[in-house]
Amino acid sequence: MNLRDITPVVLTWNEEPNLRRCLEELGWADRVVVIDSGSTDETLAICASFPNVEVIRRPFDNHTAQWNFGIDQVSTPWVLSLDADYRLNGGFVREIEALDETRPEAAWYASFRFLVFGRPLRGSLYPPRAILFDRARCRYVADGHTQTLSIDGGSGFLSTRIDHDDRKPLSRWFDSQIKYARLEAEKLEAEAHPASWPDRLRKRIWPAAPAAFLYTLFFKRVILDGWPGWFYVLQRTYAELLLSLILLERRLMKWPD
Repeated sequence: MNLRDITPVVLTWNEEPNLRRCLEELGWADRVVVIDSGSTDETLAICASFPNVEVIRRPFDNHTAQWNFGIDQVSTPWVLSLDADYRLNGGFVREIEALDETRPEAAWYASFRFLVFGRPLRGSLYPPRAILFDRARCRYVADGHTQTLSIDGGSGFLSTRIDHDDRKPLSRWFDSQIKYARLEAEKLEAEAHPASWPDRLRKRIWPAAPAAFLYTLFFKRVILDGWPGWFYVLQRTYAELLLSLILLERRLMKWPD
């Protein structure tokens, strides 16, 4: 695949702790589109230091609309969608450059190596994501607190992992989790019979947080990663506990007095 046929798109809002590492790996791209939703830190200054980066500002309403707006700003056949805390490596770029453009896939999924303060973990709950896709055959749709890519055609998996390395302060993470948990609770309440086993546990409320704790610690083996592993385990357990509390609150509010 010709790299000139690919435009990276990055969403930002106050991503000063992460963005430079992300953009440093995109020097191969003729144009990088950054969709910024009102950053007040050094995010825009960091973007200005890279000659191939174009910033387009759009007030934030939801992630799905923001991503689809970003797709609309792209003129190349392929989009590479990146969070600001993602970091590519030379192996990843070589792999996409080696893809045969005659293949029928409309999108390519990548898996991730999760890092805590720069230290890689043995495993995580972070799922693979469709990251490289044909602009004409793909569009984002809402899925609870996040979004998924609707793909008109087949898909494949890339073998090279991407680093997920979020260095934003923990206070920012706490604020985001409350918003995410409320959106996820609305999604779960609308699903009578969730397809995935994690969502089935979440609807039962009490098993979700203990299951996340044990599954991450032992099955994903982050117990072997020292304090960074414990940091991640406690984050994931807290996120599930918060969602359980919001689901329980919504259920109790429906009870008759």
